[in-house]
Amino acid sequence: MNARRTLFVQARRLLLPVLAASGMTLLGGCINTPLPKLDHALPAHWRHATATPAKRPPADLHDWWKTFHDPLINHLVDQALTGNLDVAMARERLLAARALYQTRHAPVLPSLRVRTDDPVDPDASSSYFVIGFDATWELGLFGRAQGISRVAAGHLFAARATLRDARVSLVAEVVREAIALRSAQASERCLQQILRARQRQAALVRRRVQLTLADRSDQARADAAADTARAALAQPRMEIQHAAQRLALLLGKNEPDPAWLHPGAQPRLGPTGPVAAPASLLRTRPGIAQAEANVVEAAGELGIAHADLYPHIGFGASMLWSTNIATYKHDGGTNAIGTLGPIIDIPLFDWGMRISHDHAQSHRLRAAVMAYRKAVLAGVADVENALGDLQQQRQRERADARAADAWRRASGSQRVRRRLGLSSDLDTIDARVAYERARLELVAARQDRDLAYVALYKALGGAPPLPARDDHAATAHPETH
Repeated sequence: MNARRTLFVQARRLLLPVLAASGMTLLGGCINTPLPKLDHALPAHWRHATATPAKRPPADLHDWWKTFHDPLINHLVDQALTGNLDVAMARERLLAARALYQTRHAPVLPSLRVRTDDPVDPDASSSYFVIGFDATWELGLFGRAQGISRVAAGHLFAARATLRDARVSLVAEVVREAIALRSAQASERCLQQILRARQRQAALVRRRVQLTLADRSDQARADAAADTARAALAQPRMEIQHAAQRLALLLGKNEPDPAWLHPGAQPRLGPTGPVAAPASLLRTRPGIAQAEANVVEAAGELGIAHADLYPHIGFGASMLWSTNIATYKHDGGTNAIGTLGPIIDIPLFDWGMRISHDHAQSHRLRAAVMAYRKAVLAGVADVENALGDLQQQRQRERADARAADAWRRASGSQRVRRRLGLSSDLDTIDARVAYERARLELVAARQDRDLAYVALYKALGGAPPLPARDDHAATAHPETH
């Protein structure tokens, strides 16, 4: 009877702390920090969007550069997505964040470790070798587990947004440099035509001077015009070299491909469909995704700071064995000691540091929410500006195209007049130079229009979707996992 009573007393002593800890576990599980509601308010339509035929399909954000129908651009983008170093670095950071995210629950899972020690008896007559196992399990109460998971999820979301941003920027930069390369080549061709015309003009004036039909000052002006035309060729040639070198850097190559330097036609932007609705920014623009990731991380930090205001509760167990090193004998009785019970760590007096940390994290969360709203507004502003710029550049391109066509007709009429003997060769040359200058203006207008188109799709977050190996990142809030 006494043995049963003793067993009951021992069991009660073990169960009471366990039951108390279980009750606090249930209480702590109810304390969670809710995620703040983000302001997704967006305009229903773009103010600067132009009307497009209803039969035209919507813009494709994943392959938007193919609207140029330029094989070089398509080839360069494909190569850059596999060879660019910034994208490769962002991918490695995403893999690192994913590896940490997979172990996000480790701080609140049971842990086991083994340790050894060689303590010396206080009377210096014996020393011991101690080996044992320690097992601990912090329960992650009062929102701690949720906060830890949110911080890891925020890091993962941010890494995924960084990779997405690297790909968006890369595609835009590659297309921009390809446009600059081809536009510089087109400008070089126009300037070469001007140089030939000026050289022919100088030769004609020189002949007229020899025949005393012109003054030497006319010869000087003609020679100066030819030299000026020759000097103007330096600018597009430098732009060609710089664009080719920047493309090599974007593609992760040591030097430009000689094939890029072969003259090619300036890209011609084909008909485009309606621009994606403003709401698409929430899922395509990396800056907004980055800001949302910062909100999730800040909410997790706040949850951890709030949990630090409450006790740390868990369970612990250990088993130790000791051996007298001097005698290699046990000191009587058993040499094993075991413990089992709850672990409670209660903050009592720390000068209000925990409360201050909780308040600081609360302010940081509110700042992250404001930063998210700013990212949304910045996205809308960037797209609206790009749409407005594209609209203006299209009007400029049409006007310059009409002007170039008018100068082409004028140059043709001047050649007819020369064949009829109604004008001189010098007049024909002047008309040709005027036409080539108009073509130069048209090349610049088309380049600026194309660059405005690139800026628009960069603002929209246009880029190919992430490969399957990189798109395993969580897309929902951490508590859903």
